[in-house]
Amino acid sequence: MKRALRYYYIKFIRLKGDPDVLARGVAIGIFIGITPTIPLHTGLVLFFALALRASKIAALLASMMVSNPFTFFLQYYLAWRIGNWLTPHDLSWARISQVMSVLTSDATFREALNSVMSLGIETITVMVLGGCLLALPLSVVGYFASLHFFTVLREKRAKRKLKRAMTHEH
Repeated sequence: MKRALRYYYIKFIRLKGDPDVLARGVAIGIFIGITPTIPLHTGLVLFFALALRASKIAALLASMMVSNPFTFFLQYYLAWRIGNWLTPHDLSWARISQVMSVLTSDATFREALNSVMSLGIETITVMVLGGCLLALPLSVVGYFASLHFFTVLREKRAKRKLKRAMTHEH
């Protein structure tokens, strides 16, 4: 776990660009990564990053960071609980577990998508609504935290560049 976090930290500090654009990418990645839309994550992340003029790389990195084998089940469970609470539907966990077993197997994209689509519109509504409500506050926090992170990083880089320029003049 510590190694994975270090890996993502290094990837994020290597990103260059406008802090706002990078932070928007992180927020999009967190939002999509938390929603229960696993077979569609990459496509959704790229679509929203393009539509909202955000960093595609930051969005993909953030999505991969929050949607992984350590967080996957908890996210789906919380999306299910929140979605059941918000909607009049009473979705059973057994139904979600069947699909999750396909998603965590070596299933092809088509098999994973067919498994999700077999749930029906009520189930998809419960899960996506619950996932979006779970993802929204976390993506807002992610935006502001990463905006601060990338702004500080940019300032440090500018100071280092200025310092190097001054030492080369003398």
